[in-house]
Amino acid sequence: MSTPVLPNRAEVVAMLAAFGQRAAAGVPEALGSLELTWLTAEFEQRYALELELSDEQFAAVRTVDDAVAVLRAAVLAAGAGAGAGAGADRTVGAARS
Repeated sequence: MSTPVLPNRAEVVAMLAAFGQRAAAGVPEALGSLELTWLTAEFEQRYALELELSDEQFAAVRTVDDAVAVLRAAVLAAGAGAGAGAGADRTVGAARS
């Protein structure tokens, strides 16, 4: 199985710019929970995976750089778990209560 090409910081900023319908230069470094939720959904669509971040992972994301690191790791982990067989649940992180 090949490793997916993951977005870099500039591509994540472009995704966030599309969310706010603004120029990339207008994307603030600090992220809110709505932006992170939207960005997670964008990653899920792009990689056809379900990424469920744990509360700890979600709380650790405060900046664009944090989001890039956490979401890239989540996609890689989900991709590694996808080899468990067809129809396997491709969820990352602990289930929310």
